[in-house]
Amino acid sequence: MTTEKARSFVVIMIIVALSALALRFVVIQIVRFNIEQNESSAQSTLKLISTALENYSKDHQGAFPLGLALLVQSQSRYLDKDYTAFSSYHGYVYSCSKIESSGYNCSAVPLICGLSGNTNFSVSTGNLFVSQKCAKKE
Repeated sequence: MTTEKARSFVVIMIIVALSALALRFVVIQIVRFNIEQNESSAQSTLKLISTALENYSKDHQGAFPLGLALLVQSQSRYLDKDYTAFSSYHGYVYSCSKIESSGYNCSAVPLICGLSGNTNFSVSTGNLFVSQKCAKKE
């Protein structure tokens, strides 16, 4: 009787271990899917910001706005929202380190490198788009 209970316990432990292993793979796939979605959204959003800035410049004799807020508040709205005003948007933090009348430089950085995204994106005057892997902080 005791060996039967021991075998049952071992079988239960094997089932629990295999379930945990399967769950681990499922969670990894979900995280990868979320990262891909966030990165795709970041690229699209930066391209949207860049296009809005370039269109504003065309409409204002080559001068860029001094902030994204002008693109949202102007009579002919170039953007639907100021993405730099959010603490994060779809796992990325947006900022424009340089927006002046002669040009711009905006970036999207993952909120948590390796969890919300793996790539830093930036765009500058003339729709120059650059991406590079982010560095995980250990």
